Parts: sequence; structure tokens; C-alpha cells
Amino acid sequence: MDLLTEKHAPSTGASHKTLRVLEAALLTERFTDIVDAAELPKSTVHRILATLVEEGFVAGDADAGYRPGPRFMTLAGRALSGLDISQLAQPVVDRLVAEVDCTVHVGVVSGDEMVYIIRTDSSKPYRMRSRVGLAIPKHSTGMGKAAMAYLTDDEVAAYVERNGLPARTDATITDLASLREVLADVRAKGYALDLGENEAGTVCVAAPIRDHTGRVTHGLSISSIALEHPGRSIEELAPHAIRAADEISRLLGASR
Repeated sequence: MDLLTEKHAPSTGASHKTLRVLEAALLTERFTDIVDAAELPKSTVHRILATLVEEGFVAGDADAGYRPGPRFMTLAGRALSGLDISQLAQPVVDRLVAEVDCTVHVGVVSGDEMVYIIRTDSSKPYRMRSRVGLAIPKHSTGMGKAAMAYLTDDEVAAYVERNGLPARTDATITDLASLREVLADVRAKGYALDLGENEAGTVCVAAPIRDHTGRVTHGLSISSIALEHPGRSIEELAPHAIRAADEISRLLGASR
């Protein structure tokens, strides 16, 4: 529960108070804001903050402001380094496959490519040609464009300079101006489409996955064949892709 946006259920336990103050101190710097967020008396917040500073979970003071302390950062780093996105994301993917009955992929950004780390198939008799470990281009794929949309203009231009925009099919975007236009649309909508741009006859809708820093590090796609989802009809599944990608992002520590 976000202390800055939600009201706490009544609790008077010492441990609950400490957690409320710790969370508030991690989300805001000023002492008065911490007091407001924790919804506790100033004297109580001051006493708890003193203990948290002494133990290294919080650093700073009321004059300079508060911030995460070295002990907290060490523990957070160890926890984050041990995260296995495949293990975290698989239950979300399984639920999504059950909802939409399409193949679902999760891929990781790897330089100028996306690499599949999860593929879970639908109940349909056909199978996608994808496989875990396969590297795919960014400019011609849904999850690749979902990741590229959050690069700067210079980063997009550098990608094109390094790789060109080779045509995978007749539908592939092959010029920078068109790519920029599509990426702007992805940012506005929160999802990307692949309408046979990487493989003829295959379509997908994809959404970005963010890590604890807010950076897009992975993507999720719902894939089907054009015979079942002709035209842009795969776009109807965009809300499902966004919800699942956002859920995985939260599991990775993203704030939204």
C-alpha cells in the first residue's frame, strides 16, 4: 500500500508504526511529509526515524532530509540481484494464456535485440515458430517496439545507424521517419503491434515491462495467427497485455 496515496487501516502496533515510517521515509525526504504520510504524531515519527538512522535503514536528518540508508540499500540490492523474472512472471503468463487462449511470450532487452525467455502456448493446435533463447529484432517485433518506444530520439537513430531497418516481410518498417511515428503511437497507447512485420501471417500485441528503476527491460507479447486475428483485431487484446506486463513490472519493483 502506497502511503502517499492510500489511507492505512487502523493499527497501533509498534512494528506497524515502524513500517509506516520506514516506507514514508523511502518515498519522501522532508520530515513533515513523512509525518503526514505515516499519519502518526511527530514525536513518534521522530523517535522511530532516530532508530532507523541508527540501524542504517534510513540516512539523513530533519534538516537535510531523509533518504534510504546503507543497510537498506545493501539488502535491496541483494534481493533485486536474486530476482528470477522467469519464475516471477510465469504465473502471470499462465493466467494470461488462460484468459486469451493465445501464445504469450516474455522477452528481455539484450542490446539491439529482444531475447525470448518465456513462451507459453495456447490450447490451439498450431504452434509459433518462436523458442526460448531466440533473439529477434526490435524494429519489426511488437515487444521490440514496446521497448524502443522509451528510447530517446538519439538512441533510436543510433540503433538504425548500427543495424539499418532490414525488411523481414513486406510489412516491416524500413525508414526512420515511419519508425519514429510508430514509436510515438506506442508511447501514447502503452502497447505495440506486430501485424506480420516480423513473420508473415503472425500477429501480436505487446506491452513494456519495467524494472525497479522504471526502465523498460523486458516486454510481453500476446501472439496469434492472422487467420484467427485478421487486420488489427489482435489489438482488442491490448488491455490484457498491458495488465499482465504491469503486474510483472510491479513484481520487479516498479512503482507503476
